[in-house]
Amino acid sequence: MKNFHQNLLVVLASALCALCVYQWHGQTRQRTQIERLNQLVYEKSLAIRNDTNSLSLLNHQVAQMDARITELKRTVETNEQFVAVQRREISRLQAADEALTNRIVEYQNAVDSLEAKLKEAYGGIRKQNESLAELVAQRDEFVKKYNDSVKERNEIVAKYNDLAAQVEKQQSGGGSK
Repeated sequence: MKNFHQNLLVVLASALCALCVYQWHGQTRQRTQIERLNQLVYEKSLAIRNDTNSLSLLNHQVAQMDARITELKRTVETNEQFVAVQRREISRLQAADEALTNRIVEYQNAVDSLEAKLKEAYGGIRKQNESLAELVAQRDEFVKKYNDSVKERNEIVAKYNDLAAQVEKQQSGGGSK
Protein backbone atom coordinates (compact mmCIF):
# COMPACT_ATOMS: atom_id res chain seq x y z
CA MET A 1 0.00 0.00 0.00
CA LYS A 2 2.93 2.27 0.74
CA ASN A 3 4.20 1.92 -2.84
CA PHE A 4 0.78 2.83 -4.14
CA HIS A 5 0.82 6.07 -2.14
CA GLN A 6 4.34 6.85 -3.26
CA ASN A 7 3.41 6.15 -6.85
CA LEU A 8 0.29 8.27 -6.48
CA LEU A 9 2.37 11.10 -5.02
CA VAL A 10 4.87 10.83 -7.88
CA VAL A 11 2.04 10.85 -10.45
CA LEU A 12 0.40 13.85 -8.79
CA ALA A 13 3.73 15.69 -8.57
CA SER A 14 4.36 14.99 -12.26
CA ALA A 15 0.86 16.20 -13.09
CA LEU A 16 1.49 19.38 -11.10
CA CYS A 17 4.76 19.93 -12.97
CA ALA A 18 2.97 19.43 -16.27
CA LEU A 19 0.28 21.89 -15.17
CA CYS A 20 2.98 24.44 -14.21
CA VAL A 21 4.70 24.02 -17.59
CA TYR A 22 1.37 24.44 -19.38
CA GLN A 23 0.58 27.53 -17.31
CA TRP A 24 4.02 29.06 -17.95
CA HIS A 25 3.62 28.41 -21.66
CA GLY A 26 0.20 30.08 -21.67
CA GLN A 27 1.48 33.05 -19.68
CA THR A 28 4.40 33.50 -22.08
CA ARG A 29 2.03 33.61 -25.04
CA GLN A 30 -0.22 36.04 -23.21
CA ARG A 31 2.71 38.29 -22.32
CA THR A 32 3.84 38.44 -25.94
CA GLN A 33 0.30 39.36 -26.98
CA ILE A 34 0.20 42.09 -24.31
CA GLU A 35 3.57 43.42 -25.50
CA ARG A 36 2.32 43.45 -29.07
CA LEU A 37 -0.80 45.35 -28.02
CA ASN A 38 1.28 47.82 -25.98
CA GLN A 39 3.51 48.40 -29.03
CA LEU A 40 0.43 49.05 -31.15
CA VAL A 41 -0.86 51.54 -28.57
CA TYR A 42 2.55 53.27 -28.60
CA GLU A 43 2.56 53.50 -32.40
CA LYS A 44 -0.97 54.92 -32.46
CA SER A 45 -0.04 57.46 -29.76
CA LEU A 46 3.01 58.47 -31.80
CA ALA A 47 0.86 58.92 -34.90
CA ILE A 48 -1.60 61.05 -32.94
CA ARG A 49 1.24 63.17 -31.57
CA ASN A 50 2.64 63.66 -35.08
CA ASP A 51 -0.78 64.65 -36.40
CA THR A 52 -1.23 67.07 -33.48
CA ASN A 53 2.15 68.65 -34.25
CA SER A 54 1.25 69.05 -37.91
CA LEU A 55 -2.08 70.60 -36.88
CA SER A 56 -0.34 73.16 -34.69
CA LEU A 57 1.97 73.99 -37.60
CA LEU A 58 -1.03 74.41 -39.90
CA ASN A 59 -2.74 76.60 -37.28
CA HIS A 60 0.36 78.76 -37.11
CA GLN A 61 0.44 79.07 -40.90
CA VAL A 62 -3.24 80.00 -40.94
CA ALA A 63 -2.59 82.70 -38.33
CA GLN A 64 0.27 84.06 -40.45
CA MET A 65 -1.96 84.09 -43.51
CA ASP A 66 -4.71 85.87 -41.58
CA ALA A 67 -2.20 88.51 -40.50
CA ARG A 68 -1.01 88.85 -44.07
CA ILE A 69 -4.60 89.18 -45.34
CA THR A 70 -5.31 91.86 -42.73
CA GLU A 71 -2.16 93.66 -43.78
CA LEU A 72 -3.20 93.44 -47.42
CA LYS A 73 -6.67 94.80 -46.62
CA ARG A 74 -5.08 97.79 -44.87
CA THR A 75 -2.92 98.33 -47.92
CA VAL A 76 -5.99 98.29 -50.17
CA GLU A 77 -7.68 100.93 -47.98
CA THR A 78 -4.58 103.09 -48.07
CA ASN A 79 -4.41 102.74 -51.85
CA GLU A 80 -8.03 103.83 -52.15
CA GLN A 81 -7.27 106.96 -50.12
CA PHE A 82 -4.33 107.76 -52.35
CA VAL A 83 -6.58 107.38 -55.44
CA ALA A 84 -8.92 110.04 -54.06
CA VAL A 85 -6.03 112.39 -53.20
CA GLN A 86 -3.77 111.85 -56.20
CA ARG A 87 -5.74 111.57 -59.40
CA ARG A 88 -2.67 111.60 -61.61
CA GLU A 89 -1.55 108.18 -60.23
CA ILE A 90 -4.92 106.46 -60.77
CA SER A 91 -3.73 104.09 -63.48
CA ARG A 92 -0.71 102.92 -61.46
CA LEU A 93 -2.75 102.44 -58.29
CA GLN A 94 -5.49 100.53 -60.15
CA ALA A 95 -2.90 98.04 -61.39
CA ALA A 96 -1.58 97.65 -57.83
CA ASP A 97 -5.13 97.21 -56.53
CA GLU A 98 -5.85 94.45 -59.05
CA ALA A 99 -2.61 92.70 -58.12
CA LEU A 100 -3.46 92.87 -54.44
CA THR A 101 -6.98 91.62 -55.10
CA ASN A 102 -5.55 88.65 -56.96
CA ARG A 103 -3.25 87.92 -54.02
CA ILE A 104 -6.20 88.09 -51.62
CA VAL A 105 -8.08 85.59 -53.77
CA GLU A 106 -5.02 83.34 -53.79
CA TYR A 107 -4.73 83.62 -50.02
CA GLN A 108 -8.44 82.93 -49.63
CA ASN A 109 -8.06 79.85 -51.80
CA ALA A 110 -5.06 78.80 -49.74
CA VAL A 111 -7.06 79.33 -46.52
CA ASP A 112 -9.94 77.28 -47.95
CA SER A 113 -7.50 74.55 -48.94
CA LEU A 114 -5.91 74.56 -45.50
CA GLU A 115 -9.33 74.43 -43.84
CA ALA A 116 -10.18 71.38 -45.92
CA LYS A 117 -6.90 69.75 -44.94
CA LEU A 118 -7.57 70.57 -41.29
CA LYS A 119 -10.99 68.94 -41.52
CA GLU A 120 -9.40 65.83 -43.01
CA ALA A 121 -6.75 65.80 -40.29
CA TYR A 122 -9.37 66.20 -37.56
CA GLY A 123 -11.32 63.31 -39.07
CA GLY A 124 -8.18 61.17 -39.09
CA ILE A 125 -7.47 62.00 -35.46
CA ARG A 126 -11.06 61.21 -34.51
CA LYS A 127 -10.76 57.82 -36.22
CA GLN A 128 -7.45 57.16 -34.51
CA ASN A 129 -8.94 58.08 -31.12
CA GLU A 130 -11.81 55.68 -31.74
CA SER A 131 -9.47 52.88 -32.76
CA LEU A 132 -7.24 53.63 -29.77
CA ALA A 133 -10.25 53.42 -27.43
CA GLU A 134 -11.25 50.13 -29.05
CA LEU A 135 -7.71 48.82 -28.68
CA VAL A 136 -7.60 49.80 -25.01
CA ALA A 137 -10.95 48.06 -24.45
CA GLN A 138 -9.60 44.91 -26.12
CA ARG A 139 -6.48 45.05 -24.00
CA ASP A 140 -8.55 45.48 -20.81
CA GLU A 141 -10.73 42.54 -21.79
CA PHE A 142 -7.66 40.41 -22.51
CA VAL A 143 -6.09 41.33 -19.15
CA LYS A 144 -9.37 40.48 -17.39
CA LYS A 145 -9.44 37.06 -19.11
CA TYR A 146 -5.80 36.57 -18.19
CA ASN A 147 -6.49 37.40 -14.53
CA ASP A 148 -9.49 35.06 -14.48
CA SER A 149 -7.34 32.29 -15.97
CA VAL A 150 -4.62 32.83 -13.35
CA LYS A 151 -7.23 32.81 -10.59
CA GLU A 152 -8.62 29.49 -11.84
CA ARG A 153 -5.16 27.97 -12.00
CA ASN A 154 -4.34 29.21 -8.50
CA GLU A 155 -7.52 27.55 -7.23
CA ILE A 156 -6.46 24.28 -8.88
CA VAL A 157 -3.02 24.54 -7.24
CA ALA A 158 -4.65 25.22 -3.85
CA LYS A 159 -6.87 22.15 -4.28
CA TYR A 160 -3.83 20.11 -5.24
CA ASN A 161 -1.91 21.33 -2.20
CA ASP A 162 -4.85 20.40 0.06
CA LEU A 163 -5.00 16.96 -1.55
CA ALA A 164 -1.23 16.52 -1.16
CA ALA A 165 -1.49 17.51 2.51
CA GLN A 166 -4.27 14.96 3.02
CA VAL A 167 -2.20 12.27 1.33
CA GLU A 168 0.78 13.17 3.49
CA LYS A 169 -1.37 13.00 6.64
CA GLN A 170 -2.69 9.63 5.61
CA GLN A 171 0.81 8.34 4.90
CA SER A 172 2.23 9.65 8.13
CA GLY A 173 -0.81 8.40 10.05
CA GLY A 174 -0.77 5.02 8.29
CA GLY A 175 3.02 4.58 8.67
CA SER A 176 3.03 4.91 12.48
CA LYS A 177 0.46 2.16 13.07
